[in-house]
Amino acid sequence: MKEFTVNGKNYRLPNALNPFQQAMYIHLINWKWQNITEEEGYYVYRGQPIPYDAILPESVRETFPVIYPNVVGILTQHHDNFPFKLHQHFNHMASSQAANANLFLPVLLHPRANEVLRQLKSDFDELATGELDRGFQIEFWGPRTGSGLLGDHTQLYGTDSDIAIVYYNKKSELCLWLIEHKLTEEEFTECNGYKSKGRKENHDCSKSFSEIIKRKNYCYYHDIRKFKYWEIAEKHRDFFFNQQKHTHCPFRGGMNQLWRNQLLALAIEQDSTLPYKHAYFSVVKHPENSYLDKTITEYKALTANNAKFSVFTSADVIDTAIGLHDLKLDEWIAWYRELYNL
Repeated sequence: MKEFTVNGKNYRLPNALNPFQQAMYIHLINWKWQNITEEEGYYVYRGQPIPYDAILPESVRETFPVIYPNVVGILTQHHDNFPFKLHQHFNHMASSQAANANLFLPVLLHPRANEVLRQLKSDFDELATGELDRGFQIEFWGPRTGSGLLGDHTQLYGTDSDIAIVYYNKKSELCLWLIEHKLTEEEFTECNGYKSKGRKENHDCSKSFSEIIKRKNYCYYHDIRKFKYWEIAEKHRDFFFNQQKHTHCPFRGGMNQLWRNQLLALAIEQDSTLPYKHAYFSVVKHPENSYLDKTITEYKALTANNAKFSVFTSADVIDTAIGLHDLKLDEWIAWYRELYNL
């Protein structure tokens, strides 16, 4: 923790923040002080509580004060009906999980949701409100059986998308849209197997995509954890069209999270027991967060700009909703823009 003084105010922030993160943290803390409380929250590190101004204190957490008020009831109901893990930092002002709910729920629950979503996805026609929970599900990982389609799910971890939206496309086909939301993160989740203490001599991340496909036990996740990443990747190797340009495993860094979410979409699409004709994966991010762009560009190059993957920003959602000139949406837009500095 480090104290920063800005415009005469002291802020207790993490030690290493990039300029965008620092500016956003300060903005979010100011919003918290004005709208919730000036009381600090604590992060426990090695048994020691460390005060941070961006963390909500225990005294206010029960009411979900960082969630748009009009959707708090729906969110808690959704959590009861489709249980999901609240992230460790859900009660942080910069929580992507909270920001994800704040961005999508007010749209998905609005009578004019289709008008907004059609502008964000070209094949979208109508929200399938009879599927999942009114057409959506938070922290989606497919059928909740065993360890999931990727074989990596436990009560503590596993691949999931921040939100799944089910819709009918313009051909009246049922489709699934998986979305990963990023707010202040400067990178996507990297491969933990790459640095695992359980690695053995045969685990070799310097091998290329094609080499690992031929001998999957080069990968710690496949060999030791029995995750199905490379089995699914082999079935869809053409999706990763330019994999030959990578002399080592492309998924050691931030592309790992993009890869896993894409594999989830591909596995769902190929599963004949599921009703979805097509499954897509997108990333939505804050428009000023350029730190993710390098990994996104690399992933687009790897997949030859495959239409099954796309990127948009929270500003795209807001700008589309503004165009509807709807009073209820306008109230949410004003709240969201103030909170997330759009």
